[in-house]
Amino acid sequence: MIMGCGRVGSTLAHILEDNGHSVAVIDRDPQAFRRLRAGFRGRRVTGIGFDRDVLEEAGIASAAAFVAVSSGDNSNIISARVAREMFGVDNVVARIYDPRRAEVYQRLGIPTVATVRWTADQILRRVLPEGAEPLWRDPTGTVVLAEVAFHQGWIGTRARVIEDVTGARVAFVNRMGEALVPKDATVLQEGDLLHLVAAENDMDRINKVLSAPPSDEEH
Repeated sequence: MIMGCGRVGSTLAHILEDNGHSVAVIDRDPQAFRRLRAGFRGRRVTGIGFDRDVLEEAGIASAAAFVAVSSGDNSNIISARVAREMFGVDNVVARIYDPRRAEVYQRLGIPTVATVRWTADQILRRVLPEGAEPLWRDPTGTVVLAEVAFHQGWIGTRARVIEDVTGARVAFVNRMGEALVPKDATVLQEGDLLHLVAAENDMDRINKVLSAPPSDEEH
């Protein structure tokens, strides 16, 4: 079930339907459903996404997941809470525009996607030639998944050594366009893109370590 039939909501609806799921879309503006393709087979329900009657009309009782992606932070979080707390939907996600609210929502047990932060991260990844910029940040802002540049001297170093030296976890290596989960024998090769999971407040130190050549003991 999707609350909000904007660009994100309509795109999600199409993707889910293409993957064989039954989809219901709620929006207070009936004109918003024009974003759905002509062949869309799911439900279109006009109303407020946190209204109990509207949710029941959309089929909340049988919903496996609820996604709130309207243009309002408050509407998204309220509807997500109603879906979880009143109707027992376990799998809920709410989009927010103000990333400062993410920690509050996380404490309420509602996973969130902070649109502004995500967009900024994607742009920075493309304009910053070196260092690390998070691909993902947990809602509390304490843990990040980041693509980290490394000095050429680290080529030939095992992933386990990278973990020992940095204290971070090597999540995966992008090698020639394909993601590779490292094993004990995996070593960095020229052209690899290194992705680490680490505490955000430790990223400056990790960047500093990997931007310099390794010592003889570290290699």
